[in-house]
Amino acid sequence: MSFGIAIGARVRKSPYFDKTIEDGVSAFSVYNHMYMPTSYGDAAAEYDRLINGVAMWDVAVERQVSLKGSDAEKLARYLTPRELGALNIGQGRYVPLCDHRGTLINDPVLLPLSEDECWLSIADSDVMLFARAIAAERGYNVSIHEPDVSPLAIQGPKAVEVVADLFGDWIRGLKYFGYRETTLNGIPLHVARSGWSKQGGYELYLTDGSRGGELWDLVKEAGKPYDIGPGTPNYIERLESGLVSYGADTDDFTNPYEIGLGKFVSLSREDDFIGKKALTQIHADGIKRQFVGYKIEGEPLSAGNQHKLPVKNNESHVGFVSASGWSPRVKSNIGVGLIEAAFSEPGTKVTIQTDTSDGDLTATISKLPFDIA
Repeated sequence: MSFGIAIGARVRKSPYFDKTIEDGVSAFSVYNHMYMPTSYGDAAAEYDRLINGVAMWDVAVERQVSLKGSDAEKLARYLTPRELGALNIGQGRYVPLCDHRGTLINDPVLLPLSEDECWLSIADSDVMLFARAIAAERGYNVSIHEPDVSPLAIQGPKAVEVVADLFGDWIRGLKYFGYRETTLNGIPLHVARSGWSKQGGYELYLTDGSRGGELWDLVKEAGKPYDIGPGTPNYIERLESGLVSYGADTDDFTNPYEIGLGKFVSLSREDDFIGKKALTQIHADGIKRQFVGYKIEGEPLSAGNQHKLPVKNNESHVGFVSASGWSPRVKSNIGVGLIEAAFSEPGTKVTIQTDTSDGDLTATISKLPFDIA
């Protein structure tokens, strides 16, 4: 069963929207109130480009929240449970954000731009509204807005060659989450070594949305010798790599410890941060659920379950599968999701209740990332 998506003025379009249409985009989702390409109609080719070559992705939906003012850093430190240490301009940090219950509400990358400004490069939730409310309540001297910034990702093992051809070999020296402000044919942007895959790559943070079409064409031309093609954040590769998708893999009770982000929670910090009391209690009580992989028996599944699938042990509901599909490299159906800690040990057998004619499926708990055959 397939459905269309209405294109209108209420949902925002990225600076690359027209170019994705030209290049054959066949499906969109909505993410951060914007249209996000999710397919170009050939899943196998898009997967192959990412695993073996290079792909370009419109990820302008990865919006930035600018914190600017003398208290910008103070607010950033209060928003995350991570101990940030000294912030260095040009080096990003992965920073989970929690609410006062200790529940994860986003997992952005913090990008320090100057002594009085930093960006939060966010997943799909309204962090800007949350940050504004916190800043106002605490009386911080900081303005918070969404700047004109639209990332374009170049991902895959050959991405480094494409980006080096565009900008020079200096890009090879960037650390992960490292970035540098530069221009390309006069187009202002930041080059960052980052991206939502484990195949390596870069993101070009365009800072003039009126020039999105130009940037798309320049990347496409530079990538021709490497057979670049369009793609999207890849569903199967992210399963294989065990990447967490905020909102898809989490629910309204998920805390950082459950999804492997406990190493970014610094309860020993002397200063306060949002959720500190709750996270201290959660840590003391011990983890109740765990983000795991599922190796699923049966014939190849089509990618993309439409709902979180219940997971049972005997007749007891013990968790859910948030995403599943056939993996060419694991050579098995695989999935990810949250399960009660008592059943999270690799090798544990469980039953998945599907929402299709496949019926109930047997699965084995697996560590993440999956072992590639």
